[in-house]
Amino acid sequence: MFVDTATVTIQAGKGGDGAVSFRHEIYVDKGGPDGGDGGRGGDVIFEASENVNTLLDFRYQPELKAKPGGNGAKAKRHGKSGDDLVVKVPMGTVVRRDGVVIADLTANGQRQVVAHGGDGGFGNAHFKSSVRQTPRMAEKGEPGEAFTAELELKLLADVGLVGLPNAGKSTFLSVVTNARPEIADYAFTTLTPNLGVADIDDGSLLIADIPGLIEGAAEGKGLGDQFLRHVERTAVLLHLIDAYSNDVAADYQTIREELRQYSDELMTRPEVVVLTKVDGLDDDIIAMQTEALKHVVAKGAPIMTMSSTAHKGLTEVLRALRERVDAARATEEEGELPEDTSLPVISLGSEAMATAWTVEKNDDVYVVKGDKIEKFARRTNFDQFEGVNRLRDIMKKMGITHELIRAGAQSDSIIRIGTAEFTLVEQ
Repeated sequence: MFVDTATVTIQAGKGGDGAVSFRHEIYVDKGGPDGGDGGRGGDVIFEASENVNTLLDFRYQPELKAKPGGNGAKAKRHGKSGDDLVVKVPMGTVVRRDGVVIADLTANGQRQVVAHGGDGGFGNAHFKSSVRQTPRMAEKGEPGEAFTAELELKLLADVGLVGLPNAGKSTFLSVVTNARPEIADYAFTTLTPNLGVADIDDGSLLIADIPGLIEGAAEGKGLGDQFLRHVERTAVLLHLIDAYSNDVAADYQTIREELRQYSDELMTRPEVVVLTKVDGLDDDIIAMQTEALKHVVAKGAPIMTMSSTAHKGLTEVLRALRERVDAARATEEEGELPEDTSLPVISLGSEAMATAWTVEKNDDVYVVKGDKIEKFARRTNFDQFEGVNRLRDIMKKMGITHELIRAGAQSDSIIRIGTAEFTLVEQ
């Protein structure tokens, strides 16, 4: 079963908690802190694989979870890092988070971290200093990234077959490749995209048969709106038109308009236009149909004829496609700049953004927001009073406490950072 969309829940691993521990060996007087740090949580990594061709598995396994990091232990033992979760997806898979593309996997073996595991918390050995010789606090591990992602598969093919239903696309694919699509004498025989490899001369072409389009497909009519995404990444379009049609020019324009409505970029894609099923027509009718197409076909696109069942004109069509695919791929490579030639981008430093924070009053609660202070709050164990006091010290050093007092906060005022709430001063 071919499935080209799926929704999954992604959960990276939580970081391990730091440990609170002190040395207790015999003959060691007043042993110091030796609590180890927690391990880092595992990442969720997507990997493109040529051995996977559908997103069907994600319909049955919609939750993807990486392993958490291990907790720290005594004797400064570091917790084990959580195992990454490597998820195999078909080449051509796009991953979106809240509508934003976070991964676009087009090459076999290409990997992308889509969710980062949480950092492990520091053990109490980390907080030892000349003024804090017996720290009784340790940090909690950070939670890993968690969100719902939309997966979309866009087939990677050299040639995309387009045309009205029953134009002969599946028959052509079955004759020139090893694909075996369903073929029948009625519209919408093809319900899912099909892929096949056609050998021509000393090379080959990967051809995708897109289910038949109709007028209004880009707006959701028929089946085409579900599969137009698969045309986006084809290098060349092969536009098939039934030679027995009463108006071949109108058929051509119908499909071109649907492609335009879906994406203006598709209108500039190289194409080859072919009249199909010509084995039962005389030369005069074929010439008349060809002449009708010349007035509407995009400039530079060849108009050819063929019969898949009679194996007539197939080699010529495949050679024309091969020529245009090679030219299109060469143009794509020329347009790609080496990574080291990109110009540097001048922007605010990440450190400046990380230390930014805001304070606002919400009813009787003072809400503090900011990436860095929220990170400290997530790692604070609020069951340990020394840990909470450390967070208060950090707030003082960052100037947050001063701003809270200016905003009217008192010693017993409730402060909220993320999901944590505590008083401004220890009660």
